[in-house]
Formats: sequence, structure tokens, C-alpha cells
Amino acid sequence: MNRFQCVADLRAEHGVKRLCRVLGIARSSFYYWQATALARAARQAADEKLTTKIAAVHAASDGTYGVPRVTTEFRESGGEPVNHKKVARLMKTAGIARFRLRRKHRTTVADPAAAKASDLIGRDFTATEVNTKYVGDITYLPVGGGKFCYLATVIDLASRRLAGWAIADHMRAELVVDTLAAAERTRGSLAAAIMHTDHGAQYTSRAFADACRRAGVRQSRRRLQRGQRRGGELERDHETRDPPEPKELVKRARSPPRTLPLAAPLQHRPPPQPPGTPQPHHLRTRARPNINYADASRITPCPTSGVRPPPVTCCPPGLRTICG
Repeated sequence: MNRFQCVADLRAEHGVKRLCRVLGIARSSFYYWQATALARAARQAADEKLTTKIAAVHAASDGTYGVPRVTTEFRESGGEPVNHKKVARLMKTAGIARFRLRRKHRTTVADPAAAKASDLIGRDFTATEVNTKYVGDITYLPVGGGKFCYLATVIDLASRRLAGWAIADHMRAELVVDTLAAAERTRGSLAAAIMHTDHGAQYTSRAFADACRRAGVRQSRRRLQRGQRRGGELERDHETRDPPEPKELVKRARSPPRTLPLAAPLQHRPPPQPPGTPQPHHLRTRARPNINYADASRITPCPTSGVRPPPVTCCPPGLRTICG
């Protein structure tokens, strides 16, 4: 609770002087707080109104605008000038934050020397009978301190149920071998079933291939499309589409690249002033002084042929003898 509010609530019982001494505040500060109550209420109402506008701008940008772009949007719209610090304070109070993209982590590392396997699924991730098609993958589980546990799973495409799983603090081939053994114990037999995986080094290892051979499982791996290379390069975590036709490739090459609309760069622009407002001295247009110069015909030219002009004296004609 605010200490000034506490004094205001208990002043009728204990007095302002005693309460201020106990709470460690000055009486003048309490009376100032009491006198500025209406101004604080008006300022709070203005902040709530501005917060509503900030939320509207943030929603219009699909949550991608932060403090700098929201401030620029207010300045470009021609409304009242708003300081970026105030925008930051109101956004923090209202819990409004821009969308941040997560860093992409390298999860699938292919083995260049691994044996190749054909794609027996063909992007048909459905099955009419259980124990015929399985898919396997490894999931990262953060446990704190920058460390991970690794969960390997085997899922039946017909029932969508988890047939086998294993968890460990490493990503060696033993992890996926234990997962396949767990699925075999659950189903009883995996003979003639298809095991579809990615090109990770664990699934392309010889140990996993021997385990599939002993269980009677046929290995299947998804095809590598454009942008995916073997030999230690990063593979995309999602399934790729079928390769486009040559006409579509030509159309993509000729079409201009897509660009996202961005806000204008931050520039300091003074707010618009109503007509008749005095400008600062460094912005005023300095007019030339209105000097009435003598006409050229009234100017006596200075002789140049050996005749010297009369001397200029500082005294009137009657006092030249005094000046000497």
C-alpha cells in the first residue's frame, strides 16, 4: 500500500503528524500528494487511453512491432507526440511484447557414409492396419542448466499410439535401438513392418540397421529435396513438398522477391505546430534590414586627377579654430 494513502485512511484516528513521523515521510509531501490527486487521476486515464492505442497498433502488426516501431507509427500517424520511454513503460505494464523468433538449432545430422534406403511411405502417413507402418524420431527435452535429455519414440501410423520409447542423456545409436526393442516387446513382433525415419546419424547407423534386420523391419527414409545436402549439412526438420515442375521453377525465378512491410526508419521530426506559434530563434528566417540607400545620382564622385578632397572636420564651421 502507498504510505500516503495509509496516512489518508488513518488520519482521523491518529492524526497526520503522528502517522508521518511513524511512516518516515514529510507532512509537506503528504499534502502535496493530496493536492495532486486529480492530476494523477487524469494522467492515469490518459495512460489507459494510450495503452489501448498501443494494443491496437501491436495487434495490427500481428504482434511484430516493438517499442521503436510503435513509437514511429504514432509519429507518422500525425497524432500527439509520444516519447519512446513512455511507450516502453506502458507496454511493459500491459504485458505487450513483440514476437521474437526462436533460434534454429541443429537437430538432424546425416552420416555421409551411411547406406541409402528408399522412401517406402511416399508421404502417405496413414495406415489401414496396425503393426504395418511406424515412424520414429528424437525429441530434445531441456532439463535446466543448458542441458538436455533425449526422448526417442516409435509411433504406429494406424492407431497413432506410442508403441515404444526410450530416454537418455545422449544421442548415440543405442537410444534408437532400445526404442525399437521396446516397440517389439509391446507389439510382440514387427515382422514385415515399415520403419520410417529421417536421415539422422542414429537411424543410418549400422547398429540400428542390424536391429531392424533382426526384427524383420524394413527401413524407410524420406527423400532429400532442394536445400538439403548430406555430409554433415543441416536438414530441415519438416517434410518437404514434391519437387516443382520446370515451368514453376521458371515462374519463381522471374517473380520479384516478397518483402514484408516495415515501418519507416526512426527520424526526429518536430510535431506540427498551429499557425502563429512563435518559432525558436535558430529556426526563424532573418529578414534583411530595410535600409534606404541614397540614390546614385546624389552621390558625389571622388576626384582622381590630383585634386584632393576637402578635409573632414569634427567641429562646426564657427569652431574650426578651436579644433585646430
